[in-house]
Amino acid sequence: MIEGQTGEWRETGFRRSRRWMVTGTLALLAGCTVIPKSAGPIAEPTEKAPDANVLPTDAGRHRVALLVPMTGPNASVGQSIANAATMAVLDTNAANLRITTYDTATGAGAAASRAIADGNKLILGPLLSDDVVLVSNVARPAKVPMISYSNDSAVASRDVFVMGQAPGQSIARVLGFAKSRGIKSVAAIIPTGDYGQRATTGLTEAARANGIAVTAIETYDRGNTSVASAVRRVRDKGRFDALLIADGSRIALQAGPLAKGVKLLGTELWSGEGAIARSTAMRGAWFASVSDGRFGQFEKSYTSRFGATPSRLATLGYDSVLLTLNVARNWKPGTTFPTGKLYDPQGFIGLDGVFRFTASGMAERAMEVREVGAGTFTTVSPAPAKF
Repeated sequence: MIEGQTGEWRETGFRRSRRWMVTGTLALLAGCTVIPKSAGPIAEPTEKAPDANVLPTDAGRHRVALLVPMTGPNASVGQSIANAATMAVLDTNAANLRITTYDTATGAGAAASRAIADGNKLILGPLLSDDVVLVSNVARPAKVPMISYSNDSAVASRDVFVMGQAPGQSIARVLGFAKSRGIKSVAAIIPTGDYGQRATTGLTEAARANGIAVTAIETYDRGNTSVASAVRRVRDKGRFDALLIADGSRIALQAGPLAKGVKLLGTELWSGEGAIARSTAMRGAWFASVSDGRFGQFEKSYTSRFGATPSRLATLGYDSVLLTLNVARNWKPGTTFPTGKLYDPQGFIGLDGVFRFTASGMAERAMEVREVGAGTFTTVSPAPAKF
C-alpha cells in the first residue's frame, strides 16, 4: 500500500526546482512480471515550506534517485518515465522504497551530486548517453551504481547498466529472420551520428554471423534532403535482396517508395509508428523490437491515471522499478546496492518482455519480428519467452 507522496520546493538563487518522492514497498519473486492494473487517482502531493532542505530520514527505506529530463526538449519523455515509475510503486503496493526525481535538463552532473548528497544509493537513469558519462563521473567515486535508460552500449560498465534497446540487437534479430526467409544480400542507408555508427557495427556483425552479403552502406544527414541520394547510391552499387533503413518513420517514409522491388527492413525505431503501418509503400517490410504484447494494457492504465498517452520509453521506468524491488529483497537499506544480483543468467521479465544484463552491463533483450500490413503490424516471429 502506498505510504504517501511528497513534493518539495528547493530554491537556489533565482532557480526553483521541484523534486518528487514516491514511497512504497514490495518483495518480488525472481523473474516475476507485474502487469499494471486499474487504480484510482493518485493523491495530490503535499507542499513543504520553501526552505525545507532536508529529506525525511528513511532508516527502513531504500533511497533511489530517478534522473530524467523534467524540463527542456525531452521533458515529455522524462515525465512519462517518472509517471511510469510511480505506477510501478503503486501497482506493487511497495513500502520500503523512496524514489526522488531530479531534473537532468538543468545539468546531469549537478543532479547526480544532489542525489548522492541526499543519500541515494542507486540511480535510475539518466536517459541520454552524454548524461550517463556526466553522472558516472560523480556517482562512481561515491560507489553509487546506475541503471540507465540509454541505448548506447558504449557507456555500459560494471556499475552502469544500460536498459535501452540497442540498434545492433534489433538489426541482428531482423537479419536472422530475413535469412530464414531467403534473403541473401542487403544494402543499408544509415544516418550519420552515434546511432548510425552503432547501427553500422550491428549490421556488419549480424550480416557476417548470418552469412548475408552487404552490398553497400550509404550514410545521410538527417537534417537535409540526402536520403533520396543515399538510396540511389546503394542501387548504383549493385543488386540486393533487402534494404535496411536504420531510422525512424520520417526517414523510412521518404526512402521506402524509392526502393521498389526489394524487401524493406527496419529497426526498433519503427515500433509504434502508425504512419509506417498506413503507408502502402512500406507494406510487407520487416523490423524487430521488444514485444508490444503488454504495452496496450500499460498504456490504458497510464492514460486513466495521468490523462495522457505515455512515451513508448515509459516502460523502461516501470521495469527499472520492478528490477530494483526484485533486488531489494536482499538489500539492506543504506548499504551499497548489490549489483551482482543483476547478472542473473535467466534474466528478468518486464513489460517489454524478457531481458538480462551481459557481463558488459548492456541489456540483452528478447525481440520479436513484425511485418507491416494494411494499417497494422503483424508479429511474424514471436519473441522468445525465456533465455
